[in-house]
Amino acid sequence: MVDDAVSTEGGYQSLYRRFRPQRFDEVLGQDHVALALRNAVRDDRIGHAYLFSGPRGTGKTSTARILGKALNCTDLIEGEPCGNCASCLSVAAGTSFDVHELDAASNNGVDAMRDLVARTVLATPGRWKVYIVDEVHMLSTAASNALLKTLEEPPDHVVFVLATTDPQKVLPTIRSRTQHFEFHLLTDDTLAGMLAGVAAQADLQLPEGALIQAVRRGRGSARDALSVLDQVAASGMLEADTDRWLVETLRALGDYNQSAVLLAVEGAVRTGRDAQQLALDLIDRLRVGFLSLVSGRDLDSSLDVQADELELLRGLGTARLVRAMELIGTAVVAMRDSPDPRITLEVAFLRLSRPEDELSLDALTERIDRLERHLEQTPIPAPVARQSQPPPPAAAKPPEVPTEGDEVPAAATRELDDQGQETRETSQADNSPAVRPALGAFLRANSSTPTTSPAEAAVETPIAAPTVEEPSEPKSETLQVGAPSLEAIRSAWQDSILGGLRLKVRAIFQAGRFVELDDGIAVLAVPNDAHLLHADPLRPELEAALTSHFGTPVGVRLISETAGRDQTDRSASSRSQPAASSRSTTPASQAPDDPDEVDGSDDDFADISSPIDVDDRTSAASTGIDWARERVLKAFPGAEEV
Repeated sequence: MVDDAVSTEGGYQSLYRRFRPQRFDEVLGQDHVALALRNAVRDDRIGHAYLFSGPRGTGKTSTARILGKALNCTDLIEGEPCGNCASCLSVAAGTSFDVHELDAASNNGVDAMRDLVARTVLATPGRWKVYIVDEVHMLSTAASNALLKTLEEPPDHVVFVLATTDPQKVLPTIRSRTQHFEFHLLTDDTLAGMLAGVAAQADLQLPEGALIQAVRRGRGSARDALSVLDQVAASGMLEADTDRWLVETLRALGDYNQSAVLLAVEGAVRTGRDAQQLALDLIDRLRVGFLSLVSGRDLDSSLDVQADELELLRGLGTARLVRAMELIGTAVVAMRDSPDPRITLEVAFLRLSRPEDELSLDALTERIDRLERHLEQTPIPAPVARQSQPPPPAAAKPPEVPTEGDEVPAAATRELDDQGQETRETSQADNSPAVRPALGAFLRANSSTPTTSPAEAAVETPIAAPTVEEPSEPKSETLQVGAPSLEAIRSAWQDSILGGLRLKVRAIFQAGRFVELDDGIAVLAVPNDAHLLHADPLRPELEAALTSHFGTPVGVRLISETAGRDQTDRSASSRSQPAASSRSTTPASQAPDDPDEVDGSDDDFADISSPIDVDDRTSAASTGIDWARERVLKAFPGAEEV
C-alpha cells in the first residue's frame, strides 16, 4: 500500500495519504466494487459514467483514481494497473494529463462546469481521459444541467466518475445516466487489521490500547481511523479516558438522579472534553447495551466495555435505551448550531432522568416499562383464601338483635382469622356483614324491566331451614348463569353484533330495538307489520349472531311497534273513562277482600283490556272532523294542535 515515491517527496505525509490503496485488490471492504471494475477493465467493457456513493473515508476517490490509472496503464495484469509505468506514476503523483479531478464543493458554479465540458473534446496523451467530480451533489442546478447533456453523450475517449456522500441530492436525470456503485463502512475487524498492518509497516511506537481507540473513533471510516492513529503516534499517548464519566452518567441515569447527571457533565466539560464527542461516545455505549439486551448475549465490539458497565446498560431496559439513543442523537445534531453545546446535552439528560415530566409517547412507554420491570422484580404474595365462619351449634344462644333504645356501635367491627387476615366486615347500622353489591344487581336495581321471571326467582331462592343460625350475608340478586342481561344485549347490539351481520340482515334489523327480556328470550321491536313480515325469516341468523357473541343460546321474538302503540292507545282510552262509571260497573260482591290491594286510584278500576271500537262514530255525526282530532289526541297523549 505504500508508495515510496509519494511518501518521500515533499517531506512527511499523513498516514491516510501515504497508505492510500493503489490497486483494486488493496481496496478494503468494497470487494463488490473492485471486482466489477477490474473485470470491466480486463474485458474492455468500460462505461462512460460511474457514480460512487457512500460515507466518508470508504475509498470512493481512491477507487476512482485506480480506475483512471488502470484505463491508461501500459502493462495491465488481469485488469490491475502495474503501478510502475509512467502513466501510473503520474496518476499517483497527481500530475497526469489523463486524470482530472474537480471538487464540486468549491467549484459548484455553472462556469466551472462549462469549462470542464469544453475541455472534454480536447485530445489526451493516454487512451482515456477520466474526469473525477468529487461531492457532485454540491453542484448548483444550472451546473448540473450543463453537465447533463455531455454526461449523456460524451466523446468516445472520456469517462466521468462522480463521487458523493449524499446520492439522494444528485439529480435523478444524472443518476439514471451512470452506473451506481455503493460503498459501505468498514467493519471493526477490517479496520483493526488495516491499522495493525499500517503500524507495523510504518514502524509506529504506539501505547497500549491505541488501535482499539482508533477503531472506535474511526466509526467504520478508514481515513478517520488513520487520522486518529497518526495523532496518537505523534503525541505518544492516548486521548483522555472518558470511561469514568460514562460510567457515572449511566449510573445516574439508572437511578433517575438529575443532580448526579449534571455533575458528571460538568466534571467532564471542565477537564476539556468536547460535549459533542462525549455524546457520541455515550451513544456507542447505549447501542452496545441495546444489542446485548435484544440478542440476549454479549456481542463482539470494538468498544472496551467492562462487565459492570454492561450491567448498568442492561439495567436501563430496552425502552429507555431506545429513548436515550434518540434524545442524545437529536442533541448531537442540535449541538452543531447551538451557542453552548453543553446546555443542549444537559437538557437531553434532564429529559432522560425525569420521564414523568413529559407526556410524549416515548416517555409514557418508558414509564410503563419501568413499572413492568419493577413488578417483575418484586414478588407478589399469594392471596389468602377467605375462610367462612363455621355456624354455631344448635344449642348456642341466638345473636341479640338491638332494640330501638340500644346504641349501635359507631365504627364497624372486623373479624380476623388465625393468620390475622380480615374475613368479614360488620355493618355500622345493623351488625350484619357488609357486602359490596355486584354490578349486575346495581343495574337491575335501576332498571324498570325485570331480567328474571318470578318462577326462576323462586327456584333460585333457597328456603331457610327452621334452625337457629348466625345471621348470614344477604345474597345480592344475580342474573341467570350464562344469560345476558337486557343492558348487555343493548350495548353489544350497536357496538359489535349489528356490524357483524350480513348487509341484507343488517338493513332489516337496524331499525329495530330490544325492549325487554321475556323468560330469557330477547324481544326485538320493529317499526311496523310489513317490516315484521320481512324480518321474521331472518330471525334464525340474528339468534345465531347473539349466541355466538355471548357464548350461550339466546332466543329472539319479534314484535311490531304498531301493535304495541295500538295496545297503548287502548289502555290510555280505557283509563280516561270517568272514575264513577268504572266503579259502577264493578259489582260489590267482586270487591277485593284485602283492602291493601286497592290503592285508591282510578287506574285500578279501569278495564285496560277492553279495546276501543274504531268504527264507533256516534259522536262523529255531529262533530265531523272533531272525531279525527279526538282520536289523534288520544293516540298521542300530551300532543298540541298547531
